[in-house]
Amino acid sequence: MTEHESSHTYDGSHDGHSHGHSQSSTSRRKLAAVSVINLLGFIAELVGGLLFGSVALLSDAFHMLFDALAYVMAFAAAHVADHYGDSDRWSYGLHRLEPFAAFLNGLLLLPMVGFILWESYQRFLEPVAIGTGPTLAIATGGLLVNLGSVYVLQGGEMSLNERGAFYHLLGDAGGSIAVIASTLVIEITGLRIIDPIVAGLIAVVITWSAGKVLRGSGAIFLHKTPLKQDDVEAALLDIDGVTAVDDLHAWQICSQVTVATTHIETSVETMSEAEDVSRRVHEELAHYGVDHATVELSPAYDDRDLHLNDHAH
Repeated sequence: MTEHESSHTYDGSHDGHSHGHSQSSTSRRKLAAVSVINLLGFIAELVGGLLFGSVALLSDAFHMLFDALAYVMAFAAAHVADHYGDSDRWSYGLHRLEPFAAFLNGLLLLPMVGFILWESYQRFLEPVAIGTGPTLAIATGGLLVNLGSVYVLQGGEMSLNERGAFYHLLGDAGGSIAVIASTLVIEITGLRIIDPIVAGLIAVVITWSAGKVLRGSGAIFLHKTPLKQDDVEAALLDIDGVTAVDDLHAWQICSQVTVATTHIETSVETMSEAEDVSRRVHEELAHYGVDHATVELSPAYDDRDLHLNDHAH
């Protein structure tokens, strides 16, 4: 027996593509809306930070700018993947653009951290007066922008770029709250040094966000398996007719497309039984979130290692 893929598998994969395109279209609309919201918020906070002297507000503004750029890149990657990757030249389309854009987004956060820390250090050495009332008003507006963006993104299964945006927005919301709190403390106590300290804390949050996005996109690029191998192998071995599972490999093309290949040894003897085993293996892999599976069936061999080596496994 050789490799088998039953006809229902191909039908299912078409349905999966349709569902995936629908998800991607929704994702693009969300990212586009969040991009516009955050660009407007950045402009407001930048102007306010420059006019009223708050480095914490400026740091939050630049955080919002880089987030907006990240959302624009994520939107562009999703749009290109859905509209320009259907030719036979691209085995899985251009969906690898999603983790690539996410990785760039994470990298873009790092120079921003350096800028914020440098400005905070300068303000720590020479604290300056800030305009309390206007700073509070703008920071509150920034918080509302972040909460509105979170509302747009939340709900349903999020893509890698949406999750990255979601974490950024939570960090932004925390930054806006920190700016509001620090401004109130400065107004009450007169301790201007609170402003650069809060900006430094925002930089820490940004670094955490960048690390999370870089780890998620890096795991996809380095083909970290998204499955628990032992659990999947045990489930496949429970299928009637499966005697051994070899070379089970799983990886992700992007956060929404998981691929797996495996070599299955079976004790069945007829073609119809082999088709049934193949169908059940595909169904079990789909249960674990695999979108595209290639399953090779073969009879049990006395010398399995020799057979596998002969087949370059």
